[in-house]
Amino acid sequence: MIQIEKIILHRINMPLRTPFKNSRKIVKEKDIFVIELVDQDGLRGFGESVAFHTPWYTEETTNTVYTIIKEDLAPIAKLQPFDHPNTFIQKCEGVRRNHMAKAAIEGAIWDLYAKREHVPLYRAIGGRTAQVSVGAAIGIKRDFPILKQSIQTVLDQGYQRIKLKINRENDLTLLEKVRNSFPDIKLMVDANSAYTLQDIEHLKSFDQFDLMMIEQPLAQDDFVDHAKLQEKIQTPICLDESIHTLSDAKTAIELNSCKIISIKLGRVGGFTNAITIHDLCVAHHIPVWCGGMLEAGVGRAQSLALATLPGFTLPADPGASNRYWHQDIITPEVEIENGQITLLDKPGIGYEIDHEALAKFRIEKIVL
Repeated sequence: MIQIEKIILHRINMPLRTPFKNSRKIVKEKDIFVIELVDQDGLRGFGESVAFHTPWYTEETTNTVYTIIKEDLAPIAKLQPFDHPNTFIQKCEGVRRNHMAKAAIEGAIWDLYAKREHVPLYRAIGGRTAQVSVGAAIGIKRDFPILKQSIQTVLDQGYQRIKLKINRENDLTLLEKVRNSFPDIKLMVDANSAYTLQDIEHLKSFDQFDLMMIEQPLAQDDFVDHAKLQEKIQTPICLDESIHTLSDAKTAIELNSCKIISIKLGRVGGFTNAITIHDLCVAHHIPVWCGGMLEAGVGRAQSLALATLPGFTLPADPGASNRYWHQDIITPEVEIENGQITLLDKPGIGYEIDHEALAKFRIEKIVL
């Protein structure tokens, strides 16, 4: 049984190595809560909030995560002992949505649970391999030579797939130049809801570029228009922001709104919910993959653990730590070799917290 005795929130601010631009936001730094849980035996489990400082991706922000954890989730976590992390999510039924807050606490519980069971986290959740194939996401660049060099750099580093952030301004010109320069690479694009159904003829032009998928082309809460679009284009649509719950995934599959689904721990409320969505997609032969949220080390390790489940057949977004950070908060840092990341065969997330780095980036420490 697990009894949570103490909850510690480390609020950190980490500057990105380079600003990351998509169709809606330029992210220069990440405001993060690292969750530290201490159980009755003094073992410690860690989780991470992946919300951004402003609500551009979902309605959650770092501040709302803090409020919900302090006022609602921490009392649930500490209320009574439980024997499995799934129990925590069941107890959270009275807290609607707030998936990123739930995922932050639940991730720490899973880390603690795996440590108590003396198994790596990826095995605790049902993963079958320690190796995860990874791709690289590249933000919008101001001119093509810079983008071309960015693509070549990550290809040289071994990344197996390139994801380009796009918007309506120069997407076709950009894709034509990329395909002319890199005719054989695995290529996908992420629109972050930059288009509407009025752009259907424009989006049909994407078919000529042999893309793996176009991620979330239309509104973040839409299923019907995505179904209409998917019927008209050959390029597979991947839904990301639209999928928050098992019900959302069922709706997307029933309506044929997409051919691929991205699963992110924070967006769906943690491992328990992510596993149920994964299992549904496997049953309906829908490929899934693990998207990234500019995670620091704890969230990166947990997302990669999720990507070891058998339905994750496409390269994951969370890559090496040094692609994003000058210094990460875990040791050793996440590294890539031959296009893959090999998770450590140690209990829990497998990585140790770098307490000096945590203190360096920490702006507040709150003990509940």
